[in-house]
Amino acid sequence: MPGLLEGDRALVTGAGRGIGRAMAEAIEAEGARVWRADLADADLSKPEAAARLADDAIRKLGSVSIFVHCASPQRQETQSALKVSYEQWRAMLSVNLDAAFIIGQKLGNHMKDEKIRGRMLITTSLHAESPRNLPHYSASKAGQTMLVKELARALGPHGIRVNAIVPGAIVTERQSRLWTTPELEREFLDQQCLKFRLSEDDVARTALFLASDDSRMITKQCIVVDAGIR
Repeated sequence: MPGLLEGDRALVTGAGRGIGRAMAEAIEAEGARVWRADLADADLSKPEAAARLADDAIRKLGSVSIFVHCASPQRQETQSALKVSYEQWRAMLSVNLDAAFIIGQKLGNHMKDEKIRGRMLITTSLHAESPRNLPHYSASKAGQTMLVKELARALGPHGIRVNAIVPGAIVTERQSRLWTTPELEREFLDQQCLKFRLSEDDVARTALFLASDDSRMITKQCIVVDAGIR
């Protein structure tokens, strides 16, 4: 029996680990050919590298019908509003927002010209609307949210859907290594209506829904996967 995404060709950024890897694996498992792009493929803090990645994806895959943007620079809790450097600010916005725009615009025009009923999915954050004392991260995620809406309006007439997926308190391997503590994980659970630990797979399942025809009339939306944070 063919998978949900049989015949699709997908570019997934930030696919080397964490949520990005889980989404790439889920999309691939449903029959799509997937280019799992990570820092080794393109330094998305450089606009020319982002543009080249989009062009390379079209050339190597033959076409692109699914674009998932999950790449994001490593951030430290010390990078607060009064301490974050301009270089850190610029790097975060370049990867999260500028690259999403550059790749999304290029692939959007490709899908439109080739009459592909494409799907785009940008991974944003609850902190697009709620500050987290990481101003460069929150600002870039807020920008991504509006970018999703603008692309959805522009591409909708061509049958191309654009949505955001908004993960809750998911402790990835990197976060666990860098800053998460058991106490903080318990605090996350206390804030959730559903008292289960969120995982990358929970986000990946939602990404599959948004990438498939099961969500054929859903666009310009931010789909939250957070177990009901109060």
